[in-house]
Amino acid sequence: MTETVSGAPSKGATGRGLHIERVFSTEGVHPYDEITWERRDVVQTNWKTGETVFEQRGVEFPDFWSVNASTIVTTKYFRGAVGSEVREQSLKQLIDRVVKTYTKAGVEHGYFSAAADAETFEQELTWLLVHQYFSFNSPVWFNVGTEAPQQVSACFILSVDDSMDSILNWYKEEGFIFKGGSGAGLNLSRIRSSKELLSSGGTASGPVSFMRGADASAGTIKSGGATRRAAKMVVLDVDHPDIVEFVETKAREEDKIRALRDAGFDMDLGGKDITSVQYQNANNSVRVTDEFMRAVEKGDKFALRGRKHGEVIEEIDARELFHKIAVAAWQCADPGLQYDDTINDWHTNPETGRITASNPCSEYMSLDNSSCNLASLNLLKFLSDDNTFDVVRFQQACELVFTAMDISISFADFPTEAIGQTTRDYRQLGIGYANLGALLMALGLGYDTDGGRTLAAAITSLMTGAGYKRSAELAAVVGPYAGYARNAEAHQRVMRKHQAASDDLRSINSVDSPVIKAAAKAWGDVVETGKVNGFRNAQASLLAPTGTIGFMMDCDTTGIEPDFSLVKFKKLVGGGSLQIVNLTIPRALKKLGYQPEQIEAIVDYIAENGHVVDAPGLKTEHYEVFDTAMGKRSLAPMGHVRMMAAVQPFLSGAISKTVNLPESATVEEIEQVYLDSWKLGLKATAVYRDNCKVGQPLSDGKGDNKGKDSNVTAPVGEVATKVVEKVVYAPTRKRLPKSRVSRTTSFTVGGAEGYMTSGAHDDGQLGEVFLKLGKQGSTLAGVMDAFSIAVSIGLQYGVPLETYVSKFTNLRFEPAGLTDDPDVRMSQSIMDYIFRRLALDYLAFDQRAALGIYTAEERQRYLETGSYEPVAEETGSAAELMAAPEADVEAGRAASEVVTKDEPVEAEVVEDAPKAEAKSAHTTAELLELISGTAVDSPLCFTCGTKMRPAGSCYVCEGCGSTSGCS
Repeated sequence: MTETVSGAPSKGATGRGLHIERVFSTEGVHPYDEITWERRDVVQTNWKTGETVFEQRGVEFPDFWSVNASTIVTTKYFRGAVGSEVREQSLKQLIDRVVKTYTKAGVEHGYFSAAADAETFEQELTWLLVHQYFSFNSPVWFNVGTEAPQQVSACFILSVDDSMDSILNWYKEEGFIFKGGSGAGLNLSRIRSSKELLSSGGTASGPVSFMRGADASAGTIKSGGATRRAAKMVVLDVDHPDIVEFVETKAREEDKIRALRDAGFDMDLGGKDITSVQYQNANNSVRVTDEFMRAVEKGDKFALRGRKHGEVIEEIDARELFHKIAVAAWQCADPGLQYDDTINDWHTNPETGRITASNPCSEYMSLDNSSCNLASLNLLKFLSDDNTFDVVRFQQACELVFTAMDISISFADFPTEAIGQTTRDYRQLGIGYANLGALLMALGLGYDTDGGRTLAAAITSLMTGAGYKRSAELAAVVGPYAGYARNAEAHQRVMRKHQAASDDLRSINSVDSPVIKAAAKAWGDVVETGKVNGFRNAQASLLAPTGTIGFMMDCDTTGIEPDFSLVKFKKLVGGGSLQIVNLTIPRALKKLGYQPEQIEAIVDYIAENGHVVDAPGLKTEHYEVFDTAMGKRSLAPMGHVRMMAAVQPFLSGAISKTVNLPESATVEEIEQVYLDSWKLGLKATAVYRDNCKVGQPLSDGKGDNKGKDSNVTAPVGEVATKVVEKVVYAPTRKRLPKSRVSRTTSFTVGGAEGYMTSGAHDDGQLGEVFLKLGKQGSTLAGVMDAFSIAVSIGLQYGVPLETYVSKFTNLRFEPAGLTDDPDVRMSQSIMDYIFRRLALDYLAFDQRAALGIYTAEERQRYLETGSYEPVAEETGSAAELMAAPEADVEAGRAASEVVTKDEPVEAEVVEDAPKAEAKSAHTTAELLELISGTAVDSPLCFTCGTKMRPAGSCYVCEGCGSTSGCS
């Protein structure tokens, strides 16, 4: 895409500049002029309180951007006071503010060979951003091009020494970083333990005691109105004498939370009493060595050493300490592990210093007092219509984005001078990607399969190879990073390690083969060009959680994560939302060879059930393609670990991801995850056992180890009273008139023929059903007669038809398959067909919609207008709702409120008790809870009150884009 050529030198140049080839944009046409723009109103409401928390009307976005994406960009990234003339009101203003700043800096610092190259760079970058091919991390959108400090980095690593001045400076530096909405991590292992003496003769406080002050500071600044809650990482070496106290800190606090909760205090996340407990604002990680892990395997003793002189303070059983780490993680998800020797074996700057810590989400690992600016590519954008991965355009995009990221360091501001100096001297970048889970599913590849892992590894290798290739080319233009000379041999050694790992990749299918070949070539160029030019950047890549920016790019999945669930919410232009089946599913089914009728039936089933188990016509060997992070077919913990292990050798940094475990997971299983992660070469691992934390607001009380009680507890000092009078309900039979309207339907299911006669009351309600199957006098005919009588009597005694439909649809047994009914093309059994047909004949549209049953005409209307309803209001274009290659396949159904219908046995009359509010879903996480009947263990959003969903090692809100601390 680019090459270096001779040209007039600019500031900082060596006499050559980059020639930028035009790949994505069209010469002579500005990227904005190629697309259709529209005006939208962004109004954001807190679902819990009904309060309007944000409103800006008439904002301008491309018509293919989702409402969710435009809402999040408007609320999070537009600058200027709302309602003022200086407030940004168009995506064009936002992108121009950022891209023009980058281009100007590129010209000033000699990155381009000529003015035409700078113009092409600007238009190419604009095209990629407006078409959602990539996004910079959030601080870029917050700050670049504004009067605020030009902070571009989301990830910071601090340092602290064994002195009071250094410790207090740590508090101050963290505070400034939190104030700007970013996070930081550091290693406390230089601080003397509580088992060592001070020079005055007294006993040292130890690092855990100083953690209390830092935690309180983080909590205070968070509540003071930062862009998002404070995010921090605290690391302690496994040989520190206070390691046991460190391991047990958060688990001990969790016990305190339970005790206070049981006493009636509000201990939910964000509750008014949660601030009384400590260590809740940080992720904790233990930095383990190969020596320690081998001692765990062998059951040997392990030495804890003093910080001042390295003397042995105590010898402990390594296996016992490892077990304590796993127990604490089982109890409260902390601590995670960071594998020190693996991290430093891939370190390009060991002559400068060791890597001792990470950012809060563990994906950025580099020198103390450093920072990293990030950008992530949307992988699904590079999937061609013929289901091949566009290798050439992906590499070209990586090189262009990498160039922009390096330019940003030239003009960026930093929270401390030490961080600024280290970043300018080593220029660490973190290019990454999102939508891997959606890409694999669209290609019919399971996340936890060899095919899925190989493609992920190949793409990651190509991305990092393209980054370092561009870094070597930039070194020839504007010089290598300042610290390269002293680390040249080590840097080149790591490049050869990446190259060797890439050479070890073996193709499994036709999709990954060209990616592997391109990656091998890129790494060959890296090694050869790097020998001559050196490198502009000490680090090139990592995998961030892509929380808010994932929504900005309309990604179905974040970072390296699998799909969260198979159903999701889609907001509509003009208000409202639509429940749809993820649009990658029809594409995946088509790739797997299913016919349109089969795809339609499977999509209908997923819409109703939220999973693929027993979906009509779906082969069991294809289930793995649709495994998700949550739900009935959730991925096994080692499925997450194996995917991380596949891509880790191709990253400069690490991976922001949590290994999810079910509530039933044991301590021994967590030990195995930690042990296998070390053996497989991961740099860090964090786990989360479902429902392990108390301070985690749940939507209901499902699960045995509840984060909060199932029953509603009255506030302390109040007594909740209600009077319940039970009235026995005596059913009355409503007999059919002697002469009634009936209809007879002939049908074929899987080749078996039958007849159904149904009769109705005068008001049109169904009152009887008679089925004829098999020969008169046969066992089957007799069973059908008895079944018909039982259903008919039930209907006449008041059992709603909806109850029968909900119970008997989706029953699966032979005969099953295609039918001759255009409204019910596929059926899992004769019972499934009969009650779907009855629903279509006798239930109102709203009743059928709640059960996910539609006529062929209604499904066709949905494809054309985006609505099943006979008279649909114009709430959004069909193109927006069905923006997928398979527009001829139904991709969703209207959202419906889930209502539990009790059988009429007895009724309760409740006096002086508030009416229960009908539960409805506002996000994908809440929708999954309603469909699956199980709780999603995620916090509620502080801004809009909806349930968040996991993104990497933190959480992100689908409603407003708020995050729990990720970039």
